[in-house]
Amino acid sequence: MSRSHAFVIEAQPEEGIAIAQTWAKKELGIQIENNPDVVVMQYGLLSVADARGITERAVGAPFVGEYKILILTAHRAYHEAQNALLKVFEEPPVGTYLFLVLPTLGGLLPTLRSRVQVLHATAELGFRKPNALGVTEEFLKASKEKRSTIIKRLTSGKDEEERREHRDLAIALINGIEEAAYTADSTCLTGKTTRMLLSDIAVLRGHLYDRSAPVKMILEHLSLVMPKDLV
Repeated sequence: MSRSHAFVIEAQPEEGIAIAQTWAKKELGIQIENNPDVVVMQYGLLSVADARGITERAVGAPFVGEYKILILTAHRAYHEAQNALLKVFEEPPVGTYLFLVLPTLGGLLPTLRSRVQVLHATAELGFRKPNALGVTEEFLKASKEKRSTIIKRLTSGKDEEERREHRDLAIALINGIEEAAYTADSTCLTGKTTRMLLSDIAVLRGHLYDRSAPVKMILEHLSLVMPKDLV
């Protein structure tokens, strides 16, 4: 059975790197620690120049083993940069495995997405991924009053573990709202309200990883600025 050599992971950098490394260790049986063939390349905003550098790095043969692992993290990737990665992600060099880690897949071009396998955090890999699909759909379709109820649920918890789970779900919810904005029709995307929503999400999502962040205020703000035609 053929195995995919190109993956995309929806996660923050540290978690995404851990998921990719765990997959490589489990599926390929390679040593991760002190292995020159396991390369992590981290970017803020992935540019065309970065993409070309990644392609050049992917071409070389492994140093010591049979496989080379390239793990790429970025907060966001320019569309031009994604286009520059199409060829190497479609046909990676023999023995090379590529992992692109992004906080959300909402901005991933369909042409690149069709060339990769989405690698999820699973129990088999030792990770727990919050399932926000249901709550995202519920939130998008809900009235403002109903959204307030959802926000209250996500910002409460009987103990630290439950509060942490709710925070993870809140982050996944924001990612889901962003993906809905990116996949909306072109009329919606060109609207000023939607552009402002995407800008707010880019700023606010980072704050959610701070334990002292006002999660309730962040979610309430997004609820107010979400355009009606996003659903």
